[in-house]
Amino acid sequence: MAASALRRGLLSSVSKYNKKHAHRILSVADTSCGFEAYRPRLLCRACGLPDAVQQRRFMSSRNRPEGKILETVGVFEAVKQHGKYETGQLFLHSVFGYRGIVLFPWHARLYDRDITPPMSDSKPEPPGAHGSKEVKGKTHTYYQVLIDTRDCPHISQRSQTEAVTFLANHDDSRALYAIPGLDYVSHEDILPYNSTEQVPIQHELFERFLMYNPSKTPPFTARDTLKAWQEKNHPWLELSDVHRETTENIRVTVIPFYMGMREAQNSHVYWWRYCIRLENLGNEVVQLRERHWRIFSLSGTLETVRGRGVVGREPVLSKEQPAFQYSSHVSLQAPSGHMWGTFRIERTDGSHFDVRIPPFSLESNKDDKAPPAGYTF
Repeated sequence: MAASALRRGLLSSVSKYNKKHAHRILSVADTSCGFEAYRPRLLCRACGLPDAVQQRRFMSSRNRPEGKILETVGVFEAVKQHGKYETGQLFLHSVFGYRGIVLFPWHARLYDRDITPPMSDSKPEPPGAHGSKEVKGKTHTYYQVLIDTRDCPHISQRSQTEAVTFLANHDDSRALYAIPGLDYVSHEDILPYNSTEQVPIQHELFERFLMYNPSKTPPFTARDTLKAWQEKNHPWLELSDVHRETTENIRVTVIPFYMGMREAQNSHVYWWRYCIRLENLGNEVVQLRERHWRIFSLSGTLETVRGRGVVGREPVLSKEQPAFQYSSHVSLQAPSGHMWGTFRIERTDGSHFDVRIPPFSLESNKDDKAPPAGYTF
C-alpha cells in the first residue's frame, strides 16, 4: 500500500461514515492551541486506500516563533478484515483519534440486542428489565492498548483519559487506584500504521512492556514484564462480555469488569467497573440530559438512581463528534446482580426520547483468584 503518513499529536478525529466499506479521517483545527487548519481527506475502501488519495499525508503542526511546521509520523497499513492484530501493532483510533499500541487481545462475547437471535445460545433478561428479548452472544475481538499521553488532552469526546482502575490493597474498602492511558479497543476501531521511530508512543509503560525488534513485524515485541503483568492481573483486566443496543439511532455499548471484594463493617462489598459508549449513528444533533439506572442485587434489593447527565457532563452527539465514552463504578453487598436503564436524550427542537441501556450482569466468579497486582512488576 502506498504511503499515507499520520500526523504527530492528536490533531485528527476519525469518523466511520460507512461501517463496512469506508473510513473518513479529518484533521481538526484547534485555534486555541495554535493548530493549523489542515483538512486532508482519506477514504479507506474495503481493504485499503483508493489510488486517488493514496499519497495524501497526515501530519501535525507545531508552534514555532516564525510559524508552524508539519511532521510525518508513519504509514497507514491495510485494515485487517480477518484475523487479529499482534502485540506491538501501532494504530490510530477510528473514533477518538488517538495514537496507541496493542498490548494483547481479548476475546469477548458480544450481546447485540439489535440482532434478533434464535432461542438457543442466548442470554436471558434480568428480573424486571425492559423487554423480553433474549440475546445471542457472538465472539468479538478487543485489544488492551496503551494510549499516547501526548494525545490524551485532545480526546474531547471522552469524560476522562481512559484508565484501568483497581481496588487498593489495604483496609479501605472504597479506595481505588488507576493506571492511566490503558484502554480497550474493538477490532473495527483499529486503523493500523507503522513507524520508523523506536519509541513511537509516549507512555511510561511503553519501554517496560515492549522492546524494539526490527526483525519482527510489527517491530515491537512483548517483554517478560508485560507477560508477567498480564498473567498476574488477568482476572481484573479480563474483558468477557460486551452489551449493545440501539434506540432511534443512538447506540449504547456497555462493558462491565469485576474488580474484587472487600470487607466493610462485617459485610462483604463487591465492586465492578463499567465502561459506557454512546454513539450517534444518525445526522440529527442530540444531547444527553438525564440518566435513569436500576440496579438489582442478588440479595433481593432493587435500587433506582436518577440524575442529570453522566459523570458531571451532558455531552452533545453530532455528526462531527458522534461518540462519547465514560467509565464509572458500582458496589453491591451481594456477589452478583444486574443493571439496566435509560438515558434521556434531547433534540435541538427541545423534544426528548429515552435511549435504552442494555441489561448486563454483574458477576463475581473470580474471587478465588489472588488480589490484583496492579502496578507491580
